[in-house]
Amino acid sequence: MDQSNVQAGEMYTLQLPSKQESITLLENLIEEISDRHQVSEDTFANMMTCLSEAVNNAIAHGNKFDETKKVIVNADVEGKRIVWTVTDEGDGFDYNNLPDPTAPENLENLTGRGVFIIKHLADQYIYNTKGNEIELHFKI
Repeated sequence: MDQSNVQAGEMYTLQLPSKQESITLLENLIEEISDRHQVSEDTFANMMTCLSEAVNNAIAHGNKFDETKKVIVNADVEGKRIVWTVTDEGDGFDYNNLPDPTAPENLENLTGRGVFIIKHLADQYIYNTKGNEIELHFKI
């Protein structure tokens, strides 16, 4: 079998300490990948929003700001799609039983919208069973 026409994807990985400043490293990676693969402005904005939410949730809720725990971010670019994976070292959560942030009693809450935003901006999202890893798919 001739393998010369098979195009392998590109893989990127970040290991981030669980602190707010880590978001800058994430943003730099999103910009680098977007520039390299000519990602549209809309998709870039959706990726930046979703990944910032996912990593902030991993730092705050998953790893509880414990800087000895890491948040692992992987990006797999293949063809016309990017699959991002965000994993924390926390106990996970039940992503099927979250309060509805659009319910009247939750509208004034300052938190609780991250998963809602991700569901609406990513082309596809998949949580692992434990709830400490999310896979985000974007068409580019």
